Amino acid sequence: MAETLHPVGVDLFEVRQLRLTEVEAPRLSSGEELARDRVWIEAVKANPSLFDGPVVACAGVEWEGPHSLVLSWARVTYRHYALRRVPGASWLPSLFVNVVQPTDEGRVLVARMSTSTAAPGRWQLPGGSVEPPEHHEELDAAAVRRHAARELAEETGVELAADQLRLWVVTHGENRSIGLTFLAPPQPPAVLAERFEAVTAAEQALGRDPELDRIALVRSPAELAGLDGPQVDYLEPVVRRYTEVSRLSNARDPM
Repeated sequence: MAETLHPVGVDLFEVRQLRLTEVEAPRLSSGEELARDRVWIEAVKANPSLFDGPVVACAGVEWEGPHSLVLSWARVTYRHYALRRVPGASWLPSLFVNVVQPTDEGRVLVARMSTSTAAPGRWQLPGGSVEPPEHHEELDAAAVRRHAARELAEETGVELAADQLRLWVVTHGENRSIGLTFLAPPQPPAVLAERFEAVTAAEQALGRDPELDRIALVRSPAELAGLDGPQVDYLEPVVRRYTEVSRLSNARDPM
């Protein structure tokens, strides 16, 4: 099994090789389907921004060797996750990508979800749920890296080629969700602020609410704790790991 880097309710794993394989989603009983749909309808009434679009769920995790991970995945829609609230129901955890976007002075960009999203006011990294490919396409390590680059561009305005991102850590957290966290090259703080302002203004000009309504640049978990509002479970461990790795790197190479 790969090394656990910072287990504090969320496990972080260093993964150097990633393989994805598609499987069928588990069949639900008619009772489970009815209960799922009842929960979903109530959730949509409480939050009309919820959308039952296609997503990828994680059907299994297997280690082929140290730092070599195989993820099995299945095609579901968002309402599948309503099964979490159905006692005794079987359900698959979510699979998502996100990006650590550092500044050239060692801070990390974190972002707040807007009021029109499924998690209004929550702080997290730029990213989102993995979407299933067309049936003639393959979901592989390159595809999820491209998806991470697209999420970063759409949400923050930072446009990078997919090969500029590298898989940095895999998280296992709340509701057994699996997160593929990529690391981007550092950017000047002013550039990050300008690009976020531009992408936000562009969305508003089209009459749409941006997915993120605020960004912050944090250097430590202490600064992260100073942000008002809830935070996704993986955020503090990931920021902590980045700051620790950066500190060790600077100690080895002070110039």
